[in-house]
Amino acid sequence: MKKDTTNYNYVFLFYDIADEFSDVGKYRVAKVFKICKKYLKHHQKSIFRGNITPSNQIKMTEELKKVIDKNLDFITVIKVLSSGSFSEVTIGTKPNECESIFI
Repeated sequence: MKKDTTNYNYVFLFYDIADEFSDVGKYRVAKVFKICKKYLKHHQKSIFRGNITPSNQIKMTEELKKVIDKNLDFITVIKVLSSGSFSEVTIGTKPNECESIFI
C-alpha cells in the first residue's frame, strides 16, 4: 500500500468519549478537549476545525492517542487540502465561538 504524502492543511475533528459522566470519563473528555483546543478552533461541543501544519497534526494525534481509551472512545479527523477547498452551509443560529472559514 502506497503511503499518502499529501500535505493536508485544514482538518475537521470529531470525538466521542465514553463514560463522560464517570470521573475517569470526565478526565478523558477534559484532556481531549484541551489537546484539541491547543491545535484547532472549537466549533461546537465535541467538534473542532482549523488550519494545522502536517507536523502539528502528527503531534496532536500522538497526544490524543495517549489519552483516549481505544476500546471505548473514538476520534475522527477529516483532512482537507485547504479551507478554500470545500463549501459550508449553516442552518440555524451560528455558534459565537465558531471560526469563519470565509476570509
